[in-house]
This record gives sequence, structure tokens and C-alpha cells, in this order.
Amino acid sequence: MTGRATAARRYWCEWAWLGGDTPDRGVLLEVADGRFASVASDTAPPEDAEVLGGLTLPGLANAHSHAFHRALRGRTHADGGSFWTWREGMYRVAERLDPDTYLRLARATYAEMALAGVTCVGEFHYLHHAPGGARYSDPNAMGHALVEAAAQAGVRLTLLDVCYLSGGLDEHGSHRPLTGPQLRFGDGDVAGWAERLAALVPGGTHARVGAAAHSVRAVPAGDLPEVAAFADARRAPLHVHVSEQPVENTACLAAYGRTPTRVLADAGALTERTTLVHATHLTDADVTAVRDAGATVCLCPTTERDLADGLPRTGDLDPALLSLGTDQHVRLDLFAEARGVELHERLRTHRRGTLGGGALLHAATARGHRSLGWSAEGGGADAGELRAGARADLVNVPLEGVRLAGADPARATDAVVFAATAADVRHVMADGRWTVRDGVHTRLPETAHELDTVIKELHA
Repeated sequence: MTGRATAARRYWCEWAWLGGDTPDRGVLLEVADGRFASVASDTAPPEDAEVLGGLTLPGLANAHSHAFHRALRGRTHADGGSFWTWREGMYRVAERLDPDTYLRLARATYAEMALAGVTCVGEFHYLHHAPGGARYSDPNAMGHALVEAAAQAGVRLTLLDVCYLSGGLDEHGSHRPLTGPQLRFGDGDVAGWAERLAALVPGGTHARVGAAAHSVRAVPAGDLPEVAAFADARRAPLHVHVSEQPVENTACLAAYGRTPTRVLADAGALTERTTLVHATHLTDADVTAVRDAGATVCLCPTTERDLADGLPRTGDLDPALLSLGTDQHVRLDLFAEARGVELHERLRTHRRGTLGGGALLHAATARGHRSLGWSAEGGGADAGELRAGARADLVNVPLEGVRLAGADPARATDAVVFAATAADVRHVMADGRWTVRDGVHTRLPETAHELDTVIKELHA
């Protein structure tokens, strides 16, 4: 996404968050060749710099996305139901998608993310094949559609290609075969998954490939070491759904006599490159194992509320190792996810202030990028920081809008985390290029129309 060398451009930020608890005033950013060439605080605005009023943040990372779930927004609430009845609706949408419609839906969904300040997304991708499980002539046609969608929307992508072998664990601890829509998800065995994934070359500089095991429900314990070894050999991120619902824990204990976290640890799949998604129902021993491994936990509070998953043990985890995702996109707002993490913990513990604005923004920025494999030499984040040498991603939020009017600019990070919405985002830059200007996507200005058109087609 960076292209050929360009002359340096300068942006003067009235307030900017550089990683602490509060923002810095008068921050001058110099951008060249898609990266920050310099970052200086407490400066006066130069005549040749564009002035960015309000608060400027690093680009946000959406560490857990299922792009096609965007087609379900507002359509799953009739007659109550459960996680499992919601899943049936998701399967019906999955049956309708092909590479063309997936490209259109994902492109518009990623554009909606860009409008919300997202500059990088981790796509948890398991919709691999045609209905019935037949392979397309290009076995990675659906993955390539996602890569192209991200390019057209102007966001970076980590394609977390999912190994999905089983239709679930039953109450007796036995794995069920894939059936119906699930046949689109499977590659037969781990070797088939690895062979297909090894052939996936995303092209371009905006996309990288990572690995994922859907869950211990979908990948038998005996196959997990191969998935972990595949990721380890490539130094790739490994993401896994873990303990989202109590029934998952119950079935796993029946099958293996161990929790899902313990199964992953025994398989070599719990390391510093692992991201556990949801991790809602962890035991004390699970929490210790996750902390000791240095694994990231990706929380998706809006989904966890929407699907009645429960309240995770956020305060027991390492706050520096949290990332955020919007998962099923019941809403697409990383500010809402950030404050949801803290507000859920307040409900669980009856105590305020476990995580402040700075820690929550770290989860939404640098840690999210690192969990998706966008790391610099030495292990630091290559993006998600306003720092010289980092990718030139930024999100500008004015403070004069109705939701933030009256906020103390010296505490603007708290104001944005606890009061702003995605609608407050004014400008977004990714790799030195503007993707959003004045609240309008620069490449896809008709994002809402595109979403409306393709979603209605899928439900026709």
C-alpha cells in the first residue's frame, strides 16, 4: 500500500496519544514513504503542516472479524434464541456466498471498518469452498476475494486461515462429522488444510497470512499439534476460539478430561504468538497458563453480550496482552469494544477502573497489530503507534461533536474511549494514504449503498 517514494508531508496534531495515560499537546508528525519519519511533541503548528484538531490516535486494529457475518446485523433477534440458534442463521448466509458476492460484501464491510478508524483487520476465514465442500478451480478463491476486498477498501489484512475438521463435540465427548453448510469449511484433514494454505500467496504488501484452529470443537486434540507446528514453522500468528460457551468446556472435559486451554497448551498451541478469542469461561489454572505463555486474549464485548456468552475474567489476565475485535459485526465500533471491556469487568467485579483509557487504547492499537503479525524487528509493533519508523496510520477524532462537547482535551483519551462512537471519526490514514476524509471513504464513498445492495441480495 506504500507505493513509490514520496516527499515528506507534515501534520500538526492539537492533541495526540503517544502511548501513555493522557495525550500530548502540539504533536508534529512527519510522513514519508508510508511511515512516520519523525514525531515531536510540544510544538507550534508550522505553516506547511495540515492542522488536525481534536485528538489523533494510531490506526486501530480489529483483531477478530468474520466479514460475512455483517449480513446478519439486526436479523437474529426474533423469538429470543441462543448462540446455537444464531449459528443456524449464520450457516444460511454462508450457503449463499460465492467468491464474487464475498468480495462485494467484504469490501463494503472493510470500508465500514475504515470509516470507524480501523487500519488493519484479522479475518478469521473458514468459508473456503463451494456448497457441498467441492473445491473451486482456485482452492483459495474465497481467501483471494478477501485479500482483494481489503486492498480495495484500503485496510491491511491478516488472513487467518482456519483449520475446521469437525462439526462439534457432543455431550459424550465425540467429534461429529461436518454436515450441511459446514462442508464448505473443511479440507478433509490437517494435511489438506496445510497444503491449501501453503499455496495461498496473497500478493501485494497489504496482506499477510496467519493460521487458525477454529476451536477444540472443530479440531480434534490429536490434530492440534500439526496446526501449531505449521504456524510455528512460519513464525505466523495462531488464533483460536476458546471457551466462548460453557457447553464447549463441558464437552471438552468429557472428551479429554481437560479444559480447552489445557488441550491447546498440551498441543504446543499456547505460545506468545497465540491469540485466544473470547476466552470467556476460563478456570484459575487456565488464567495462569495464558499469562505464563504470554498469549494474547482477544475480547469482543459486543458479540459476547449479543450472544449471551458471559463475562470474561478480564482483570485476572495481563492487560498488556489484550486485543479487541468486532467478531460478527453486530456493530462496528472499536471505541465501543474498548469501553465494553472495562464496563463488563465492572459488572463482574462491582469495581470501577480496572483498565484506564491508555490500556484500552493499547489493546485497540499496538497489541492488536502485534497479535496479527504486524511486528517490527525486536518484537515491537510495526503499526498502531505514533512513533518514528512505524507505519503511518492515524485516526483523527474532533472534540466538538455532540458526544464529546465539553470534554477536557488534556483527558481526551478517556473522553474518546468512554464516550465517542465510530461516527465521531473524521479522518483516517493507513500507510500514509488517506482512506477517510471528513467522514467519507475516499475510495468507496457509497459504502452504505454497497452494504445495503449485497446484503439484500443474500437474503432475497
